[in-house]
Amino acid sequence: MVGAAQGPGGPELMTRYLVTGARGMLGRDLLAALDGRDVTAATRAELDITDAAKVRDLVEGHDVVLNAAAWTDVDGAEADERGATAVNGTAVASLAAACAATGARLVHVSTDYVFAGDATEPYAEDAPTAPINAYGRSKLAGERAVLDALPDTGYVVRTAWLYGAHGKNFVRTMLRLAAEREFVEVVDDQVGQPTWSRDLAERLVALADGGGPPGIYHGTASGRTSWHGLAAAVFEEAGHDPARVRPTTSAAFVRPAARPAFSVLGHARWAAAGLAPMRPWRDMLHDMVPGVAR
Repeated sequence: MVGAAQGPGGPELMTRYLVTGARGMLGRDLLAALDGRDVTAATRAELDITDAAKVRDLVEGHDVVLNAAAWTDVDGAEADERGATAVNGTAVASLAAACAATGARLVHVSTDYVFAGDATEPYAEDAPTAPINAYGRSKLAGERAVLDALPDTGYVVRTAWLYGAHGKNFVRTMLRLAAEREFVEVVDDQVGQPTWSRDLAERLVALADGGGPPGIYHGTASGRTSWHGLAAAVFEEAGHDPARVRPTTSAAFVRPAARPAFSVLGHARWAAAGLAPMRPWRDMLHDMVPGVAR
């Protein structure tokens, strides 16, 4: 997907964007946020980001790379940490090296899973990392690769509890279960910041365009809730009785990979980029659910 604006004297000089993982939930929203600009959309079928030579060739000629390609199967990473690290770590290092060679800016999406999840106050951008599962370790490797290779042009944006109109995610699952079951049980002992991928995509583009200081940012909604609180809010926004969502504990839903109990991130660095923190999670959900629930 490539387009160029036309000026009175012919094509205008425009920023050229490359979006990896363009068919994923966030990738699709990035393309929407970049509508009308000069964009190359690279899907998984078109770009295997673990192929360093192909990555280098595709990055050539672009000014900004927005990396939405990732291994996102948290439990699968526990069984195949090498495979997860190949995508989330080694491939990101190749992408960062390609950007360093061409002078392109890289905006890379990371995760709250780089933290241990045992805090009681929001994690600052410079808080010590201590992932408790293979997925978190693989994503931390990618973060370090970007920051090491691109100290002046690399951006790492950690997000959490991401949902959207496309693909599999918690909010869409709750909407489906609301139509299939009388009651659902959802854990209430994990706390985080549900974040709409559309809002995140718009913020990633604003960061890439705004020339804010390079480094780490936290791209999550304001406020906080539990998974149970989010599920109840989804039911309510879709016109269902939120009491149909019953609380339970993580101990009742044992998973292969441990999950952080506290995934609330601080947002202080947005001020350095001249951007306000992202809006409250409930406002995002209120705007997103009607379009998907219909």
